[in-house]
Amino acid sequence: MYILEFRTPEEEKKERVLLAGLNATRRDLGITADDASLDELADLVRTAGGEPLARFIQSREAPDPAFFIGEGKAEELREYVLRLEADLVVFDNELSPVQMKNLESALNCAVMDRTGIILDIFSSRAQSAEGKLQVELAQYKYLLPRLAGQGKNLSRQTASGGRSPIGTRGPGETKLETDRRRIREKMTRLEHELAEIKRNRSVQRSRREKSGIPLVALVGYTNAGKSTLLNALTDAGIHTGNRLFDTLDTTTRRLCFSDGSEALLSDTVGFISKLPTQLVSAFSATLEELKYASLVLHVADMSNPEYQEQLRVTDELARELCEPGTPTVYVFTKCDRAPFRIPSGENRICISSVTGEGLEELVEMIHSRLDCRAIKFETLIPYDRAGALDMLYKNAVVSETEYTEEGIRVSGKADARTYGQLAKLLGKS
Repeated sequence: MYILEFRTPEEEKKERVLLAGLNATRRDLGITADDASLDELADLVRTAGGEPLARFIQSREAPDPAFFIGEGKAEELREYVLRLEADLVVFDNELSPVQMKNLESALNCAVMDRTGIILDIFSSRAQSAEGKLQVELAQYKYLLPRLAGQGKNLSRQTASGGRSPIGTRGPGETKLETDRRRIREKMTRLEHELAEIKRNRSVQRSRREKSGIPLVALVGYTNAGKSTLLNALTDAGIHTGNRLFDTLDTTTRRLCFSDGSEALLSDTVGFISKLPTQLVSAFSATLEELKYASLVLHVADMSNPEYQEQLRVTDELARELCEPGTPTVYVFTKCDRAPFRIPSGENRICISSVTGEGLEELVEMIHSRLDCRAIKFETLIPYDRAGALDMLYKNAVVSETEYTEEGIRVSGKADARTYGQLAKLLGKS
């Protein structure tokens, strides 16, 4: 089935891209493409700097091992490439190295898949040294088995005005033309550098755990509004935009509650359907923080018609990355733009980061979820062990102190680790 779209003339020359996908009748979500997933692919192409011209969906029971959509359909697709003067064909499904090589030959045009487009966007968006390392490693893992079929992509020249064609950002032509041994050596070096980052994160995490400040992780589909919410709650000042994967680097800010207690609110990279395994693996140093979250805020854009599918995708990934049993609050954002309302409940709330609606209630909900995990205590600290009071002021919430003849009577709330330290200092089991 062909669904053609009229092209809007633009002043700036953009790469002309034809979208293609396979709708497998066996409904395997890993390979199936439909109108909704091609809509998202079109957004990805625009984000990468391309101009979607038309879309092509082929229905068959299973992928063709050689040409993915079949040799006959590849010939039909070539006619559309010629007619529309397309520079690039992007498939919504992941292609094997053989399929990509054969399709490039059949179409006489550069070919990419959904994974390649996402990696290309990540390469252009990564800002921190850590983010660049993670993206580069993911690109090498993706490109290494495809070196033999990268002729069309590697031969494309930089466009006028210095713009890099889609798929040529990142490691670069000269690096990819080196032998596999050198590329593997490069990957090993990147893995060592990321392992060092993991160790540094572990040290930072130990310090945070000693401070007793709980971590609240924001997760959600890309462009769901996580960064905007973080700005609204903490004045983080993160740049936000209506673009896919606008935020790649993790940002953590303090969230202060009315009783003087605090939590760390951490933004994470957005998820997307068919998220490349290379990215999940390469970003393990960043995503590992989700395992240590005391609470997860699952942010969903309720103004998006596909929000239920996005919820499903994010839930699946969060189950893989978070510790089992981690409490979750579903935060439905952009309620000011949604055509309907989802009733707020025990573990869900509707908010607008722009108008401020529901933000105070969300902060109270976060505080109550974290507070219920705290242990209330009231104890007498002998004067010869007054150092325990100093530890409590640093690591717990002290609500009342009273100096008596017997010692210092103190009450408050603490996490399990701090409460255990207090019992040890006071010689209690």
